[in-house]
Amino acid sequence: MPQHAGGSLSDALFSADSVRRIDHYLIEQQGVDGFALMQAAARAAFRRLVVRWPNGEPLLVLCGAGNNGGDGYLIAANAVRHGLVVHCVAVAPTEKLSGDARKAWQKAVADGVKVQELAGIGEPEWDSFFENAGLIVDAMLGTGVSGAPREPFSGVIVRCNRSGIPVLAVDLPSGLNATTGAAKGDVVKADLTVTFIGRKVGLYTGQGAAVCGDVVFESLIAGTGVSESGERPLAMLQFWPSVRDWLPARQANAHKGQFGHVLVVAGDRGFGGAGLLAAEAAARSGAGLVTLATRPEHVTAALARCPSLMAHGVMHGSELPALLDAATVVVCGPGIGQGSWGQQMLQQVVASGKPRVLDADALNLLCSRAAMSAGNQILTPHPGEAARLMSCEVPEIEADRVAAAKKLQSLYGGAVLLKGAGTIVASGKKEVNIAGGSNPGMATGGMGDVLSGVIGALYAQMIDSPAAAATIGAVVHLEAAGRASLEKGYMGLIPTDVIDALPQVFRKAEPHSSFCKGEE
Repeated sequence: MPQHAGGSLSDALFSADSVRRIDHYLIEQQGVDGFALMQAAARAAFRRLVVRWPNGEPLLVLCGAGNNGGDGYLIAANAVRHGLVVHCVAVAPTEKLSGDARKAWQKAVADGVKVQELAGIGEPEWDSFFENAGLIVDAMLGTGVSGAPREPFSGVIVRCNRSGIPVLAVDLPSGLNATTGAAKGDVVKADLTVTFIGRKVGLYTGQGAAVCGDVVFESLIAGTGVSESGERPLAMLQFWPSVRDWLPARQANAHKGQFGHVLVVAGDRGFGGAGLLAAEAAARSGAGLVTLATRPEHVTAALARCPSLMAHGVMHGSELPALLDAATVVVCGPGIGQGSWGQQMLQQVVASGKPRVLDADALNLLCSRAAMSAGNQILTPHPGEAARLMSCEVPEIEADRVAAAKKLQSLYGGAVLLKGAGTIVASGKKEVNIAGGSNPGMATGGMGDVLSGVIGALYAQMIDSPAAAATIGAVVHLEAAGRASLEKGYMGLIPTDVIDALPQVFRKAEPHSSFCKGEE
């Protein structure tokens, strides 16, 4: 799964347009030479290349017509100067090169790089390039491309992906939208992406999370120019080390009343496990008290699994208000179904006005009634639920996940967490938070129930900060899954594995010294 590798700038994520404007600002306002900037990018990418693949030759360097192609020509020049075997292919005719990209091509040729035009390569020779290559450098399409790649690029991209050869993508994989993380056509599947000047949002969410491989950031010589340019980030990239200090500190004389009471309303007939997963996850995430309101037939199993819960069998919505009165935060939705029982449960939760986390069928039930906007709620839809909430189709959500999350938040208020690789949390601010990383082992039933319980517990402890609770919840959930995957792998991962890993993750946020010290 993609891992974070830091640079000298903060974890700010920019749109492609913003990064281009930062680039122009550096050149036009700060006097940075554009070709020098391109050379710095090529050197940085080549350094990453030799560290990751010290025996990766022959290199097959594929170059486009823009500055991304210019980076590729200079990477090829660096490789030749270091004695590596290089096959450099101009996928776009070199006659189309201009500006710094043309300078880069000229320098590469002067340094001994043999550049071959794609149109002049015969099929046998083209086949041999892929058969013999140790590494492909993708420098074909940059941030200026937002539509589906056309020929000859689309054909080359397909060939790269079928080859099984490792790929280093320069700035971003060709075919990926740097702003949205969507891909309207063929897109290179990279093993390593080296990105420059400013991190691009699209590398960390949607298709980007699947095709970028490991992402490393090189600020080059941008320095303070990013902040001085006036460009604001579209999102902030969050990992566990960056959010764990957001958690409120616990004093040595703390008691359970200080950490909130989470009421989990979940589990219609046949779905009792959903409520138990959410409730146990809440208990493992620091809530002072956790109550589970579920169908009566699920109570015995709940107490057998997690006796610290207060489990109540509830047959009708009229039985819920007394439990709601005692709650700090309500988690509603896992396994409640869309029948009369679930409808009654959601109606009572909404009527109570209590801070709430709405997930799963609670979101599906919202789709059938007028939008219920509230500042004290957290919605946690997956793309399908988000599409129903916005009366659109899933591809429209995935086409621009950041925009979709922000629109949902404007409709429903509070905080919205859009699930998926590169989970997004929108809160009404210009910038959204994106949980960095992904884990294919989490693609199994019940993981969302665990997430709702984690968020509910954090919200109960941070009642004035729903967006922070949702962000920490997403990051902790992913971190715990990553820890569990080290032992279980991806295919065997189940939700209870993630719950079991939560205490070890949260332990990293606790003081190292013991609260209980005996006499010396």
